[in-house]
Amino acid sequence: MRDTAKLSVEFILLVALLNAMVAMSIDTMLPAIGTIAHELGAADPNSRQFIITTFFGGLTLGTLIYGPWSDALGRKPTIVIGLTFYALGSLICLFSVNFPMILIGRAIQGFGASAPRIVSIAMVRDGQAGAAMARVMSFVMMVFMLVPMLAPSIGTLVLLFADWRMIFVGFLAVGVIAGLWLWFRQAETLPPDRRTPLAVGSLISAAWEVLRNPIAMGYTVAAGTIFGAFIVYLGTSQQVFAELYGQGAYFALWFAFFAGGMAIAMMVNARLVMRLGMRRLSKYALRGFLVLAAMALVVSLLAHGLPPLWFIAGYLFLSFFCSGLLFGNFNAIAMEPMGRIAGMAAAIIGSLSSLIAIVTGGYIGQLYNGTVIPLVGGFAGLGLVTFLVTEWAERRRT
Repeated sequence: MRDTAKLSVEFILLVALLNAMVAMSIDTMLPAIGTIAHELGAADPNSRQFIITTFFGGLTLGTLIYGPWSDALGRKPTIVIGLTFYALGSLICLFSVNFPMILIGRAIQGFGASAPRIVSIAMVRDGQAGAAMARVMSFVMMVFMLVPMLAPSIGTLVLLFADWRMIFVGFLAVGVIAGLWLWFRQAETLPPDRRTPLAVGSLISAAWEVLRNPIAMGYTVAAGTIFGAFIVYLGTSQQVFAELYGQGAYFALWFAFFAGGMAIAMMVNARLVMRLGMRRLSKYALRGFLVLAAMALVVSLLAHGLPPLWFIAGYLFLSFFCSGLLFGNFNAIAMEPMGRIAGMAAAIIGSLSSLIAIVTGGYIGQLYNGTVIPLVGGFAGLGLVTFLVTEWAERRRT
């Protein structure tokens, strides 16, 4: 008989890998998006941002689909279906001959990547409870925090020795390894007698319940607008730091620094949320985010869109610290009234907040004009919308 502890460690590592695929597929690309857009004939310098946003578009659609699929088909088949789409998207990107082709590949890749991210958490919930589940998720979150710090460095390293297409070879290899590992080493965690048939009506009913509940709807929009600010950053970070500030050689280090702000926030949140509560902690963090954005916007305008590097770096670090306190809490607050339909509601809330983030963050990113004003102004505007929406939701709390 195989050792139970070893099996547990293997399960944790597998779930961590499946969860890390989304962050890996985004952050590893960032050092290369300028080169890719240029070589494939993108019409506009800002078009490079679509390499990121189309991935999120596919991810948003997949978030809505794979959860209900896994409840009906089982966890393993659903993840394997997703990984097949991920591999297909990676191949399309690898052999792209023009810019629209790579955008199609990235959308398919994002659609596929949403399956391992969503369904792997369901696998944990199926077989673990209490302290055991907390142990698995704490390790998964540690990997989640490490990937954004390391992935851009991996992308930069690949570019030093090979063509940008090798990044997609790496993605393809990871997808194949994850699929084989899952299929041959992991047992199905959802037995047939616990599966529920696909029901479009149930999904529509859950969507209506989210839309008409002010807390669920308000905090879903808030999660989307705060995440939208993050999408603005992801889309423009290579242009701002590698080109505007001439930090191309150190881009991966700057990215890791800002990701560190979010990682620290997640650890602080874990310690303080039980003492202060989600709402109080979120209230402080959101006001801090707004004050920082207002100050940074004023300084950026006075500096004609090019404040000192140390200033913009410090501002982004503190902003991501505040964002790290908001992401998880906003989603948890949105889910509070949805206990009866938690699975379906999670799919609706995740998809809707991602859609809001893509539309708002993608639009603001396209306003990039060779200064930091669109970035900082986008943070300020989205922060203000977040504040207004959460105040509206709290005043209608029953």
